[in-house]
Amino acid sequence: MLGWKITDNFPNINKSVIIFAPHTSYWDGFYGKLFLMQLDINYKFLSKKEFFKFPLKYFFNAFGSIPVSKNKEFIDEIVSVFEVNKSLHIILSPEGQLAKTDHWKKGFYYMANKANVPIVVAYIDYKKKEMGFKGVLTDIGNMNETIIKIGMMYKNVNAKYPNDFVLDKRYS
Repeated sequence: MLGWKITDNFPNINKSVIIFAPHTSYWDGFYGKLFLMQLDINYKFLSKKEFFKFPLKYFFNAFGSIPVSKNKEFIDEIVSVFEVNKSLHIILSPEGQLAKTDHWKKGFYYMANKANVPIVVAYIDYKKKEMGFKGVLTDIGNMNETIIKIGMMYKNVNAKYPNDFVLDKRYS
């Protein structure tokens, strides 16, 4: 796939929240979409609701995105989407933006915990030119422990723009 290597098979699970990082470039979404097309899973991306204005809304709908707002109600909306689907994987970037940030959004954790689904840790590494999965977290009852495990999984992953990829200070 354009010279990229997929390192792992998708885990045999029907539902999950997939976090995809690092996210420092629009290319991450493009390569991520190509990567996901190789998998035989039902998935939806979460994207900022601001992207769903004419004419971009047509692209994001075709891309498989669900608009989300910054309010906490979207977590319940996503949990409801999980409840009505036999098989669904919700994909998002915990960084929440392309620009450098010193903290990651925790919505992914709250969604997975409330929907009682695992968190799949997916990555894109530009230095190695590979994408894959770092692991599946099923024991997510303790947010701090979950956050630390995720941080350890992303420690040696190389972003397109390495200076813009910062693990949440609580991850290490």
